[in-house]
Amino acid sequence: MAIWALFHLLAAALLLIWPFATTNANLEGDALYALRRAVKDPSNVLQSWDPTLVDPCTWFHVTCDSDSRVTRLDLGNANLSGSLVPELGKLKHLQYLELYMNNLAGPIPKELGGLKSLLSLDLYHNNLTGSIPSSLYKLSNLKFLRLNSNRLTGRIPRELTKLGNLKIFDVSNNDLCGTIPTLGSFTKLTEDCFKNNPRLEGPELMGFVRYDTGGSCT
Repeated sequence: MAIWALFHLLAAALLLIWPFATTNANLEGDALYALRRAVKDPSNVLQSWDPTLVDPCTWFHVTCDSDSRVTRLDLGNANLSGSLVPELGKLKHLQYLELYMNNLAGPIPKELGGLKSLLSLDLYHNNLTGSIPSSLYKLSNLKFLRLNSNRLTGRIPRELTKLGNLKIFDVSNNDLCGTIPTLGSFTKLTEDCFKNNPRLEGPELMGFVRYDTGGSCT
């Protein structure tokens, strides 16, 4: 009888800890839940993001492929505040990261450069600060990069000209400085992509200006 009682106790304990152990093994669920912990959600759009559920594909605003891998995060205009988290870089199969028109603040994590499947990165109309991470040049599939209407500072990383599939690039309405890169995919960009950055200068805005890699620009 004592053995059976011990067996039942062990079984009950396993049932209690199993969801959490599985969640810890689920990097994508953990990454998304890290974002939930880092933001304020007064409209409860993230209410379904339950860390005890193994599969984040059941959460609202999350889309997965047939292999249950997260491919889209659609949280545009969701009244979120708080900050982005480096854990988002673990969503290796993510194609669309849509966090536009919120009240997100703080820097853009350099870890987003690890999202090799990303097609669209939309962070426009937030309160993001700091510089544009040069690591974003690793997003070789990226077609849409919209960072406009934030409070970003520093230079536009010249490495971003390596984004060969880039169709839309918008950093207007920030506080960027230095000169505008004009190589690679940037040769097709228009002045509107850079407007309302008073400290930014370049061929598209002020005639020929050599790309400046030195001096103070923060």
